[in-house]
Amino acid sequence: MTDRLAKAFPFLLIAPAILPIVYVSGLVFPYISIKIFSLWTIGILAFATFIFLALSGKPFFYRRLRSPVSWIPLVLLAVQYVTSYFGMDFYHSFWGLFERGDGLLTSTIITIFFYLILISADRQLLERLVKTIVVIAGVVAGIAVLQWITTIFGGSSSFLPPINGRIGSTFGNAAFLAGYLGMAFFVSLIVMRDSVGHWLTISRTAIVLSVLAILFAATRGTILALIVVVFITAFYLAFMGVETTKQIARYGLIGLVIFAGIFIGFREQFAKVPFEPIQRMASISLTDGTVSSRLFVWRNIGAEALQRPFIGYGAEHVARLFDKVYDPSKILEQWFDRSHNAYLDYFAQYGAFGLVLYLALTVSFVLYAWRLYRREEPSVLNYGFLFLLFITIYAIQNFFVFDTPHSLWLLYAMFAALLILLDDSSSFAVKTKFAKPITVAVSVLILLLIFPVVIQPLRANILLTQGYLLHLVDVNKANAYFEKGLSLGTYADLEYGYQAYSMYTDHQVVQLEGENLNAGYQYALSLLTKNFNKYPYDARTATYLAHVLDTAPEGVKVDDDFNKNVLARAMELSPLRVQSWYMTVNVSLRNADALPEGSPEKEKYYREAIKTLEKYAGLEPSLPVAPYILATIYYKLGDKAAAKKWADDALSAYINADPAAARPAVKYYLAINDWRNAVRFLADLVEENPSDYDVLYDLAKVTYLAGDPAASLRIVEKLRKEDPAILVTDQNFLNAITSYEQSKK
Repeated sequence: MTDRLAKAFPFLLIAPAILPIVYVSGLVFPYISIKIFSLWTIGILAFATFIFLALSGKPFFYRRLRSPVSWIPLVLLAVQYVTSYFGMDFYHSFWGLFERGDGLLTSTIITIFFYLILISADRQLLERLVKTIVVIAGVVAGIAVLQWITTIFGGSSSFLPPINGRIGSTFGNAAFLAGYLGMAFFVSLIVMRDSVGHWLTISRTAIVLSVLAILFAATRGTILALIVVVFITAFYLAFMGVETTKQIARYGLIGLVIFAGIFIGFREQFAKVPFEPIQRMASISLTDGTVSSRLFVWRNIGAEALQRPFIGYGAEHVARLFDKVYDPSKILEQWFDRSHNAYLDYFAQYGAFGLVLYLALTVSFVLYAWRLYRREEPSVLNYGFLFLLFITIYAIQNFFVFDTPHSLWLLYAMFAALLILLDDSSSFAVKTKFAKPITVAVSVLILLLIFPVVIQPLRANILLTQGYLLHLVDVNKANAYFEKGLSLGTYADLEYGYQAYSMYTDHQVVQLEGENLNAGYQYALSLLTKNFNKYPYDARTATYLAHVLDTAPEGVKVDDDFNKNVLARAMELSPLRVQSWYMTVNVSLRNADALPEGSPEKEKYYREAIKTLEKYAGLEPSLPVAPYILATIYYKLGDKAAAKKWADDALSAYINADPAAARPAVKYYLAINDWRNAVRFLADLVEENPSDYDVLYDLAKVTYLAGDPAASLRIVEKLRKEDPAILVTDQNFLNAITSYEQSKK
C-alpha cells in the first residue's frame, strides 16, 4: 500500500495545475464551484497521503524548511485566521461564498500545497509540474482564441463555454483568464528554455496562444503588466545581452518608446479603432467610467480599512466596506466583494500585518529570483530572470485585479519551485514511534473531511441549481429542492437567499400568478428573513428582503413595523443605496394612495415621502430621479412653485446615461402639460427599449400635442407595421392623426 501511495502522491501534487480547464455546466457559478470543490478534494487527499507516507518513513526534503522565507506563507495564514476570528463573521470567512470559493479553507489548502511541493518535489517532479502548467495554459488559451473567433463571425459553439461579455474561456471571466495566462506565460518560457522536439513546439504554441488570448480578453491590467515586462526585457537586453542582441534591443527600445508616444498622443483616434483591446487601452483615463469608479472604491475602501488597521475585517468581507461607501453616482457595479486591488484587499481583510506579510512574500520572491539569476550567465532566458518577470507581471496586474485560487496556487507553486532550485539538500526520513494502525487512522480521519467539506457543499450547489431551474414550472417542487439543500447545513444559505430573491422577485410579476405567485413570494420572504436575522451585517440580504416586502402580491399583508426595520438596517449598512430610500418612500406613497383625496392623513404620508426624498436628494444631488419624484408629489399637494424648483434642479442634473430618471420625469411633465419636455424623456425611454410599444405610442401622442404632427405620424406608421392593435386604444388621437394624414395627401 505504501508503494502505491508513494507512486500516486506526485500526481496529487500536480493535479491542481489541471483544474483551470475544469468547467461543468449545471452548477451555480459553474466556472468556479467545481474548480474549488476539486481543489479541496485534491488537497485533503494529498495531505492525508503525505501524513501516511511521512509516518511510514518515506524520505522528504525537510531541510528546505530551514529557509526563513519558507515560513512566510504559514505565518500569513496564521494572521488570516486570527484577523478573521476577530472580524465580521468567522464562519463565512472560513468557507467563503459559492461565487468566489476563496475563504480561509481555500487559503489553507493552497498553503498546504506550497509545503507539500517544497518538501516533496525533486527536479524531475518539478519538471513534470511546470510542463503540466504549460499544457493546460495552452488549452485554456486555445479555447479563448476559439471563443474570440466565433464572436468575430457572429456565431456560437456548443462545445465551447458560453461567453458573458468578453471572452473568458474556462474561467468565465476575462480578468481571471488574463491574470492566470499572464503568469503561465512565463512558466511556458521557463519550459521552452531547455526544451527540444515536441516540448519546444508545445511551449511555443502555449506562448503564442496565451498572448493572443490576453489581447482578445482585453483586460487592461494584464496588458499593461505585459507592456511593462516587454520594456524591462528590452532594456535588459539593450545593456546585458551580447553585442548583436544589444544593438537590436536598443533599436527595439527606441521603437517601443516612439510607439508609446504616438499611442498616447493620438489616443482619441486609437479609441475609435474597431479592435477592443486597443479601444480599451486607449480609453484609460481618470474620466473613464471603470477607472473613475475603481479610484473611488480604492480611496473610500482604503479609508474604511483604516478604521481597523491592525485587525482588519476578516476574509471575504470586503463587501461590507463596499456597501458602506457605495455611491450610485460614482460606481458602476451594484455589488462589489473585491476592491480590484489585491494589496488593498489584503489590508482590508487582514490588516497591516497581513499586507506586510503579503508584500514580504513578493519581495522574498524577487530576492531569491535574483539569487538564482546570479548563478548563471546573464541571458534573457536565465531562469532567475524569467522568475523575476513572473513575479513582476503578478505584482503589477494585482494592482488592478485580485487573487483567484488558481493565480494564488500558481504563485505558491512557483515560489516553492524557486526555493527548490536554490536548494541542494538531500532528503531523509523522520523516524517515528507511531505504529502503523495509528498512521492509517490519522490518514483516514483526514480523508473523512471530504464528506462535510466537499460532498455536502457540492450537493447543496446541485440542489440549488435544480430548484432554480424548476421555479417557473413547479414552485412547490423548487422550494422542496431548496429546503433539502438548506437541510445539509452548509455555507450556502446566503447564496440560497440571493437566488430565491432572483427567482421570486425579479420574475414573479410577469411569469407567476395565483397560488404559484404567493407560494414563491412567501418562500423568498421566509428564507431572506432567516438570513436577515442570521447575518445582520449583510446589506445585500437586507436590501433584497426590503424589495420582496415592497413587491408583495395583492392580498398579502405586510408587517409595516418589520418592513421599516428592514429598510432602516439596509440604509444603515449601505447609506447611499438608492433602492432602500425609494422603497421607504413607496411605503409612504402606498399609504397615501389608499386614502381619499383631501384626507389630512394623506398629506401626512406625502410629507413623510418628501422628507425622505429631500434628505436623499441632498446626499446625491447629481441623481435626478429623487427630484422628479419630489416634483410630482409637490404638484399633487398643490405647491407648484416647489414642484417647479425640484423639476428644474432635476433637469439640469439629467443626462441620457441615467434612464431611470425618465419615467418620473415623464409623469411630472405630463401632469403639468409640458409636452416638449415630456417628448424628450419619452424619446429616451424609447431609445432604451425600442420594443416597448406602449411608451412608443405615448411618444406619438405627446409629440402630436407638442405641435409636431409630422413626427407623430412617422411613429404611428411604425406602429402600424409592428403593433397595429395599440392604435385603437385611443380613438380621439387616432382620428386626429388620421385627419392630419389625409390633409397632407
